[in-house]
Amino acid sequence: MTPSDRNEPLHEHRHEPLDFIAAFEEPEAAARYAEGPRRFVPGFDALHRMTGILLAESTPPDARVLVLGAGGGLELRALAEDHPGWTFVGVDPAREMLRQAERTLGPLMDRVTLIHGYIDDAPAGPFDAATCLLTLHFLHAGERESTVRAIHRRLRSGAPFVAAHASFPQAEGERSQWLDRYEAYAVASAAEPQMARKARSAVDLGLPALGPDEDAAILRNGGFRDVALFYAAFTWRGWVARA
Repeated sequence: MTPSDRNEPLHEHRHEPLDFIAAFEEPEAAARYAEGPRRFVPGFDALHRMTGILLAESTPPDARVLVLGAGGGLELRALAEDHPGWTFVGVDPAREMLRQAERTLGPLMDRVTLIHGYIDDAPAGPFDAATCLLTLHFLHAGERESTVRAIHRRLRSGAPFVAAHASFPQAEGERSQWLDRYEAYAVASAAEPQMARKARSAVDLGLPALGPDEDAAILRNGGFRDVALFYAAFTWRGWVARA
């Protein structure tokens, strides 16, 4: 399922755009994307390494991996470099971010198919593993669970799934404290204070983040078993589960 030509056009699908997509459709923003996660997500590169280790525990050397939220290509590049036998299908609703992924991957695109769209546009599978990093927090609870179910349907029985995204206590007082820490970490990681404050405000006002217990329940309700927390860093959580 990998393209034979790096310049092969992306598969196209038409959808009503979600509000968050616009921020990722500007070419300049897409080109700068790699700078952001490392300043706002503690252990960003380690998260990719851990993801690869967790997937490799129960996948074949020639695993076919579904990557939802593949825009930018950073996760794809890390997994492809560490696991040379794996092939990938990457799905993302932001076309410009997928073009950035092509640039990020370079010759690794020989093992990657990129699809412009949403989870329903992904092939039926079955895939040997799946990831969804820094993506599910954009979705409200009902849509989040539907997306998780759609991922589950595309996996072989027992296949691993890794999800990581913004997930932190939502009780009054606690939420504000964790957002303060989110902002402070970004500033300590060389983000400009004004940019860090703007990001905090965007998360506070526009991101439908849930608490960790709610997120774990969504994975279970979506059909996954053996849901286990493996990553916790300020406002971020990551889980591994099995189909």
